Amino acid sequence: MRTALLLFFSLAIGASTALAQPRSVYVEDLTWPEIRDAIGAGKTTAIIYVGSTEQNGAHMALGKHNFIAYHAAGRIAETLGNALVYPILPFALAGDASEKTGHMRFPGTVSLSSEVFLGVVRQVALSGIAAGFKNIFLMGDHGGGQAELKLAAEGLNAQWRGKGTRVFYVPDLYVRSGEQINTYLTAHGIRTGGHAGASDTSQVLFLDNAQKWIRRDKLAYKDTAQEAAMGVDGDPAKATAEMGQVFIGYKVTNAVEQIRMLLSQRR
Repeated sequence: MRTALLLFFSLAIGASTALAQPRSVYVEDLTWPEIRDAIGAGKTTAIIYVGSTEQNGAHMALGKHNFIAYHAAGRIAETLGNALVYPILPFALAGDASEKTGHMRFPGTVSLSSEVFLGVVRQVALSGIAAGFKNIFLMGDHGGGQAELKLAAEGLNAQWRGKGTRVFYVPDLYVRSGEQINTYLTAHGIRTGGHAGASDTSQVLFLDNAQKWIRRDKLAYKDTAQEAAMGVDGDPAKATAEMGQVFIGYKVTNAVEQIRMLLSQRR
């Protein structure tokens, strides 16, 4: 009898644990009851990570930021253990469509205005609040939109903190990681660059297991003038998957550390 009872309680605890652990950290993979149960079991942190759809020279697909964001956001959530990831926002500030400035000089780029981007980020965050998340973290893989992410977080936090929900901006994912990446490249004698150079290309190389995002026969540009004309800043020919793993690791580590610090300050 005692053995049977022990077996029953063991199975019950196992079933309860299974219910508390959703099959994915990405909300788009889950049903609404699974999300509800995950929040009830303690996954009360939501990650809202912005990518971008923009030109990346002749050698790299336009979804670069989105590929990196999806992978990094999942690792951040898994490391935290109490978080779920909202669908990656695939658009950011990438130039003026009417004047064809910035990345909008090149076909395929999608750009949002500051006002629209800010509004979309706010609405996604409010959706997380409505779902029952108590901590919302905003971060972005693209330079355009960082100020808007900060503004959205500050405004929503002021509005909701008195109701038990906090909204935070996580700048270290972009700013601190960028500094570390440039330090690494400089130490290894590789030219730094802000767009589609060794850093960006290395990260996508690391993720491109199916070899569909990088055109390996187009990595080399003859000079900086050609790079600029093609929308590249930096030297993608020096990129390696090994460096990409290191650089994405910076983003995950910096985001997790800052999120944990912000959560500790909340208490």
